[in-house]
Amino acid sequence: MKQTTPRRRAKPARQTRPRRQVGTRRRMPAHAGTGAAAYLAVVAFAAAYLVIDAYRPISIWVAAYYLALSVACFVVYAVDKSAAVASRWRVPENTLLLLGLAGGWPGAIVAQQVLRHKTKKVTFRSAFWGTVGLNLAAFVVVFSPLLPGMLVG
Repeated sequence: MKQTTPRRRAKPARQTRPRRQVGTRRRMPAHAGTGAAAYLAVVAFAAAYLVIDAYRPISIWVAAYYLALSVACFVVYAVDKSAAVASRWRVPENTLLLLGLAGGWPGAIVAQQVLRHKTKKVTFRSAFWGTVGLNLAAFVVVFSPLLPGMLVG
């Protein structure tokens, strides 16, 4: 009698993910982290600016200041993103936060969403939104027509 050995099944070929090429970035799904809420902060600030300006005119230089700092802040974020991708020397986070605090936060929000930069690190995001709050509070204290009457009493 002929003795047969049981046949072994061939193992399926191990499937591996294709490796990404260096310098390419993974695509995020369209619904993940669009940042629409962040843009609402910019729209709300613009609306508040116009309402306050209607009651107590604000110099056009204030708008020019915010616009110039926003553009500068966007450029600094772009430089930092470029440095991060190329593994070069980075812009310190304190510099980014101070630019936002000084009034460049609308440009920082646009840069964060457009460039997908500085959107993951929770400590930075918390500090960033803190500086936005401080800047808005200072804006209201300086330009609001209601607050001086409340302070005098």
